[in-house]
Amino acid sequence: MKKLLNTFAASLLVSIAVIAQAQTNPVPATPAAGAPSALNRMAAESPEAKARRMEWWREAKFGMFIHWGVYSVPAGIYHGRAVTNAGEWIMYRAKIPMAEYQSFAKDFNPVKFDAEAWVKIAKDAGMKYIVITAKHHDGFAMFPSKVSKWNITDATPWHRDPLQELAEACRRQGIKLGFYYSQAQDWNNGGSTGNRNWDQAQEHDMDDYIDTIAVPQVKELLSRYGEFPAVLWWDTPKNMTTNRAERLYSAVHALKPDIIMNNRLGGGLRCDTETPEQYIPAQGYPGRDWETCMTMNGTWGYKRDDQDWKSPEMLIRNLCDIASKGGNYLLNVGPTSEGLIPSPSSEALAEIGAWMKVNGDAIYGTGPTPFSDVHGKFSETEKDWRGNFKFISTWDWRCTSKAGKLYLFIFDWPKNGKFQLPPMQDKVQKVWILANKTKVNYAQTDAGVILDLPAIPPDKIASVLCIEFAKTSKKVAFDPAADAERKAAMSPGELEWEKVLEENLGDFYLPYYKNDKRAGKVTAWDYVKDDPALPRVLLIGDSISRGYTLDVRRDLAGRANVHRAPANCGATTLGVRKLDAWLGGGHWDVIHFNFGIHDRNLPAATYATNLEQIVIRLEKTGAKLIWARTTPPASAGNAEKFSPEQCAEVNRIADGIMRQHGIPIDDLCSPIQPRLAEFQNPNNVHFNDAGYKFLAEKVAGAIMAQLSEPLK
Repeated sequence: MKKLLNTFAASLLVSIAVIAQAQTNPVPATPAAGAPSALNRMAAESPEAKARRMEWWREAKFGMFIHWGVYSVPAGIYHGRAVTNAGEWIMYRAKIPMAEYQSFAKDFNPVKFDAEAWVKIAKDAGMKYIVITAKHHDGFAMFPSKVSKWNITDATPWHRDPLQELAEACRRQGIKLGFYYSQAQDWNNGGSTGNRNWDQAQEHDMDDYIDTIAVPQVKELLSRYGEFPAVLWWDTPKNMTTNRAERLYSAVHALKPDIIMNNRLGGGLRCDTETPEQYIPAQGYPGRDWETCMTMNGTWGYKRDDQDWKSPEMLIRNLCDIASKGGNYLLNVGPTSEGLIPSPSSEALAEIGAWMKVNGDAIYGTGPTPFSDVHGKFSETEKDWRGNFKFISTWDWRCTSKAGKLYLFIFDWPKNGKFQLPPMQDKVQKVWILANKTKVNYAQTDAGVILDLPAIPPDKIASVLCIEFAKTSKKVAFDPAADAERKAAMSPGELEWEKVLEENLGDFYLPYYKNDKRAGKVTAWDYVKDDPALPRVLLIGDSISRGYTLDVRRDLAGRANVHRAPANCGATTLGVRKLDAWLGGGHWDVIHFNFGIHDRNLPAATYATNLEQIVIRLEKTGAKLIWARTTPPASAGNAEKFSPEQCAEVNRIADGIMRQHGIPIDDLCSPIQPRLAEFQNPNNVHFNDAGYKFLAEKVAGAIMAQLSEPLK
């Protein structure tokens, strides 16, 4: 009992010292006067500069998350009972007093820790980077901090710096190292407890904590480990105001301006990456870098009774699924208090590594699938930990992309040996299996690409094929220096919109747009400065819609703010994936939309399914919707191979869907049909100036009708 009381008293002194030290180390409470705000710094970064900064991360695709700290001592058990949803959260869940929790540190002695072995496990699994908890919500620093005695060298018998040892091992083995830092929640150093203090010792001023603990510790982490951390992973921004977030962001930017940060800093600062946790988003995050973080069992930190391990099959398929949607996979391990990665984790990682050695080219450096197939649906009954309906994946196939190539992951190998992909505009030159380099016969038609597969799949979990395309002609380019000069004169709003265009217009349309702007031309994608007294209107559509946008803008000048989606929207396959990016974050009063010409080779059922998904998503915006019927071609033999029969079919399908949803139809097809010779280029589906003016008047009238004001 005497020993227990001595331990308790010593721990209480640590608690008091932590708070006292925080209160006697004054640090400026605001960023330097005149310093650019974080939002302005982010907006000013060019896409080229961001691409260079993000290059290694976008190439990597697969990383290891490590949750390790004092919480591995109780390992989910408190006073002999298992604590629900505990691991790294055990102090919070069980409401353990500060002094009692800090007594766990005397038993944190990870003598079996081997940094080289940990990094080798990650590297052999095919992982390219590691992110480790430098400080979790319990406030325990896994490094020798000068601003708090609640750290691994002062509060434990181990007295070593695992971050330094990991940095050296990562450097030797060619792995990037990042640090997780809980900037807001800190249950021992005076940070946020989510407004639920359970110990009087936790009473403390949040701003003082930011200035005397969080900012100085972040500076320590950014100054001690050479080129690392390459990533700073924030978490749970409880009570993080913009001012508090700015203080941290300014400290980081001053020391490591090229570091990658996630979207959890708080204060409205999204930084670089989205971070879906424990789930894979149905469509990814088009236009944003993103990373799914996920546990291998049910807990982040080590919990001795959590033996609910995901299978290697599930983990590999998750990796394929995430890569197919353009994301990274940050897969967690929770080491023990002895410093060992649990064997079920290391064994599963070894199996992933064996698969990656054969198929890694289909993961590293890839982009998302060009196809719209969603591969699943939302459950009507089952919800995830956030309370949202779960997306239930179907494990049939996935696809990733690289320049001139697609990679096809087949999970459900067809018994008849036939596998059909959707139609492709580029000409297929070669198809082969990665595992054995065997060539695959194929047939490319307007209906799709049909593959003749061998009877036995080359891999029991995920067989991978490479589809190579014939080389295409050079793309139009623009002068980056001239473009930078043009952007230097832009307002913050114009810069933000320019960035949206750079993320969404694509390699084909972006150079045309930039060259037009350099030449002083007015374009459909010009920045629109809203008049707050007027309704906001969004036009979504292909090049026909782009052709009449400027005339619609003129017709509705002084009556509506007319915006255009930041893309040549193309087919429904693209719309399903990119719609959220096109909608942006603002409120829309009216959305006028069309998909049709570019869906001409899709099976009718696929077009209907895609369009239904788009309509459902648009309905959620609360805007008044208007469907534009697809305009007709000049003749059956026009250069774009869009026949009157195909036009009639897409309009028939779309009309039915719109009627079912009660969406008004703007008929752009019938009125212009008899005037095609006057208005349309006989070799394709596009119109002359008079034709676009004719269509614009129809569109503007339909919009004003929805706004309950006739067009005069």
